[in-house]
Amino acid sequence: MKWSVLFIAWIGLGWTTVALALNEGKPAPPVEARTFGGKAFRLDDYTGKVVVLHFWASWCAPCRKEMPTLETYYEKHRAQGLEILAVSMDDPADEAKAREVMRAFTFPAAMVRDTEAKGYGRIWRIPLTFVIDRQGILRKDGWHGAPTLELPDLEKTVTPLLESR
Repeated sequence: MKWSVLFIAWIGLGWTTVALALNEGKPAPPVEARTFGGKAFRLDDYTGKVVVLHFWASWCAPCRKEMPTLETYYEKHRAQGLEILAVSMDDPADEAKAREVMRAFTFPAAMVRDTEAKGYGRIWRIPLTFVIDRQGILRKDGWHGAPTLELPDLEKTVTPLLESR
């Protein structure tokens, strides 16, 4: 019984460490990916743009439901400097499914195996979305708040960042 309590406490400390590593208002952790189109994506290369980092999977019904919302928002605002990177959490064996889903959308996507984003913690729930402003500052920590995004959420969180220069 003592070992169980110790193990749970250790897990608790592990989560606390992850939670403390992400701070809204502080520089966002680095992200690097190779997109389905073969393009390199480095967060540092997008300074001056607002970046939405979205973790999803083809088998996740809430993820699939919100993807058209992200597309609509992206099409409306990308000329203002909006970038979206959708990171598929699908198993490598399901990459074809993820690519098929993404054919309906114009924003880039990458497989998690082709992505380095360790500073965001162990992704154990999806959908999960982070928002980074034009200066590379984390403005929305996806670990807090509702896990799914609706258009009003994007308008409230992302639009003001797009309007500020």
